Amino acid sequence: MRLGVCYYPEHWPQSMWEDDARRMKALGIEQVRIAEFAWSRIEPTPGEYDWGWLDRAIDVLGAAGLQVVMCTPTATPPKWLIDRHPDILPVGADGRPRAFGSRRHYDFSSPSYFAASQRICTAIAERYGKHPAVAYWQTDNEFGCHHTVVSYSPAAVGRFREWLQARYQTVDALNRAWGTVFWSMEYRSFDEIDAPVATVTEAHPSHRLDYRRFASDEVARYNRMQVEIIRAHSPGRPVAHNFMQLFTEFDHYKVAADLDVAAWDSYPLGALEEQWFAPDVKARWLRSGHPDFASFNHDVYRGMSKLPFWVMEQQPGPVNWALWNPAPLPGMVRLWSWEAFAHGAGCVSYFRWRQAPFAQEQMHAGLNTPDNRLDVGGSEAAQVADDIRAVLAANADANATIRSKVALVYDYEAKWLFEIHPQGADFHYPRFAFEYYSALRSLGLDVDVVPVDASLDGYALIVVPPLPVVPADFATRLASSGGQVVIGPRTGSKTQDMQIPANLPPGALADVLPLRVWRVESMRPNVTEAVRLADTEDAKAEDGVARHWRDFIEDDNANALEVLARFADGHPAYVRNGAFHYFASLFDEALTVRLFSQIAQHAGIETLPLGDSVRISRRGALTYVFNYGDAAHMITDVADGAFVIGSRAIEPQGVAVYRSN
Repeated sequence: MRLGVCYYPEHWPQSMWEDDARRMKALGIEQVRIAEFAWSRIEPTPGEYDWGWLDRAIDVLGAAGLQVVMCTPTATPPKWLIDRHPDILPVGADGRPRAFGSRRHYDFSSPSYFAASQRICTAIAERYGKHPAVAYWQTDNEFGCHHTVVSYSPAAVGRFREWLQARYQTVDALNRAWGTVFWSMEYRSFDEIDAPVATVTEAHPSHRLDYRRFASDEVARYNRMQVEIIRAHSPGRPVAHNFMQLFTEFDHYKVAADLDVAAWDSYPLGALEEQWFAPDVKARWLRSGHPDFASFNHDVYRGMSKLPFWVMEQQPGPVNWALWNPAPLPGMVRLWSWEAFAHGAGCVSYFRWRQAPFAQEQMHAGLNTPDNRLDVGGSEAAQVADDIRAVLAANADANATIRSKVALVYDYEAKWLFEIHPQGADFHYPRFAFEYYSALRSLGLDVDVVPVDASLDGYALIVVPPLPVVPADFATRLASSGGQVVIGPRTGSKTQDMQIPANLPPGALADVLPLRVWRVESMRPNVTEAVRLADTEDAKAEDGVARHWRDFIEDDNANALEVLARFADGHPAYVRNGAFHYFASLFDEALTVRLFSQIAQHAGIETLPLGDSVRISRRGALTYVFNYGDAAHMITDVADGAFVIGSRAIEPQGVAVYRSN
C-alpha cells in the first residue's frame, strides 16, 4: 500500500522542483509518474533529443527518495512528426482525418507512427532503463480515450484485410461466416472488403463486429511493441498501462496480458455525470460518486493484473471534462483511496501534484492549488499516508489478496455485439453488468470480475450478465465449478460469426439449460412487465418488474425446468435447472437483489443486506467499511479493540478498518 502522484516538471520552473519533491515525500508520496505528454520537450526537432531537463527532474525526484514511474510519451506525437507523416492522424467514420491540437491524435494502424513510436520508446528506454530512480514504466496514456480506438484510414483498412485473411484463410470461408449472400454482398477477394462505414443503411453486422475485433487487436499489438522494448532495456522493472473507467472499446484482457500492472484512472464524479444513471441517481451521489462505481472498476482491473493493480490517477477535487463538475464532499478523497486498497490496490496515485493555470485542464484540481497551497485533496492524501502507516504497523496481513466466493463474468466483445445489434436502443451491456455487480455488493459480497475464459473452479456463485457469444466449453466449465450459476438474458444468442445458433438460444448452453428462446422483444424505457414469483401466495401480487428486454421461453419442458417466476402474461421470467438459473429479462433493482440473495443462500454464502450507502470489503484479516451516505453508520458486533482505523460509529464519508479475526 503506497501513494503516488502525477507530476509534470516541464510545466513548472526548475527552481520549484526540489521543493516539490521535498513536499511530496513529506506528504507521504512514494512514487511519481512523469513524462507521458513530454515528447515535444524530449525531441523538440526531428532526431535531436534534449535529455538535460528530464535527467535533472529524475535526479531531483530520486534524491528526495521518490520512485519514478517513467512513461513513454506516445499519447501526444509532436507537430513536426504530424507534418512529416500526415498519415499518422486517425480517420473518423466521416472520412475526415482528426486534426492536431489536443492529444491521442494517432492511428494504431499507421506504419509511420508504429516506426516513430518504436524509435522514441527505444531512446527513452535506453537512457533511463537502468536509472536507479526509475522503478516502474507506463506505456502511452489511456489507450483509446476520446474515441480513438477505431480508425477508418487506408492503413487501417489494409491491415484489416490482412487480419481477415489470417482469420478466415479464404474469402469463401468469410462469405459463409458472414452470410454475405444476403443483399448480394458476396466478395471475390479480401482486397474488395472496405471499412464498414458510409453505407446507405446498416452495414453488415458481422463485418462491423470483425472490424471492432481487428481494431482491438491493433491496440494490443501497439502496446506489446512498447512493452517488448522496455523489457529489453529495463529488465526487472514492472510495466503498467493506465486504463480508463468503464471503458470497453478494446479488449483490455488482451492488452493486460503483456503488462505486469493493470492500472486505471479513477474519476468517480465525472463518471457519474457521463454514464447512464438517471437524474435522481446523479443528484443522490453528486459529490460522492455511486457507491459501486469505483469498486466495480477496481475489481475489473484487479482481475487482469499480474501484480496488485494501481489507481494511476485518483480524482483529488473537481475535474474539468464533465458537463457539470461538482467538488467532492470532505472525506471522499480519503474514502476513495482506502476503497482502492480494500479491493487489492498496490498504489493510489493522485492526479495531479499541482493544478495547472493554463491549457485544457486548468479547471482540473490537483493536490495543490495553482498558487502552490495544499488543497483539500492534498490534506486528505496526507491523512491516507498516516492511515497506511497505522494499518501496516497493526497488521502484517494488510497486503493480503482478495478471496471471493462470487465471480462475475465480464466480456468486452459482448458490448460491441450489443452495440451493433442492440434490438432495443437502451440495451447497454456495461450498465447491466454493473447492475448485477451492484446488487451483489449491496448484499455485502466481495466479487471477482473475470473473463469468459477464466477458471471458475472454487466459486460458490457465478453470475453471467447477458453474454451473446459463449465458448464451446463454457457450459462444461460452469457445470464442473460446482457453484450456483446465474445467467442473464440474451446469453448464447449468437455464434462466433454473429449468427443465430441453429438450435436457437441459449445455443451452446442448451446442455445445462434445456430451454428454447423462440422469440424476443425489447421494451421502451417507459414500459415494464410485471413479474410474479412462483412462491407468492397472492396470484395478483407483483414482486417486481422486467425492463429493457424479454426472452420468450418455450414452456413445454416442465420435467427439466422449474419455473420460479412468470411475467404477467404467464410466460416464464425465471427458470432453474439444478444449479443453473436463467433470467429471461433485466429485473428492477429490488427484485434482482432479492433473487441474488436467495441464490446465494443456495450456494451457502452468507449475505449482509447493506442498502445503498454502506459498502464492505474484506482483504486478508481486515474488514473495510465505507459510508457513502449522509447519516452515521453503526457497527455493533465488533469489539472496540479490533479497530485499526476509525471506530464503530462511521460518520458520513467515513472509513473504518477492523480485524476480522
